[in-house]
Amino acid sequence: QVQLVESGGGLVQAGGSLRLSCAASGSIFRINDMGWYRQAPGKQRELVALVTNDGSTNYADSVKGRFTVSRDNAKNTVYLQMNSLKPEDTAVYYCNISCWYWSGGSLRRGDYWGPGTQVTVSS
Repeated sequence: QVQLVESGGGLVQAGGSLRLSCAASGSIFRINDMGWYRQAPGKQRELVALVTNDGSTNYADSVKGRFTVSRDNAKNTVYLQMNSLKPEDTAVYYCNISCWYWSGGSLRRGDYWGPGTQVTVSS
């Protein structure tokens, strides 16, 4: 019912920047929270940044001041601008949305994950 497509990952040197995008499509009625998580090898998935429907944001302490999350509600898209990247930012980054969507004529609530995009920061 809802699909997420991520883009923007890649390889960058320490101190560089990347911008991730995640576009949601499908029978969406309204998107609530939109966020980015990451998972490094051997570690648990962790929240990186979150933006609510009213524009409030929340960041992991490790990325505050370096990363900026934003959303375009008209495009059902969430972005993550990552600056001053560090080798410890290397991970697979996943977008996540919580939303209301249409299914069989009824509104349902769902939580969806993107397939993930690799971000590698070299030292």
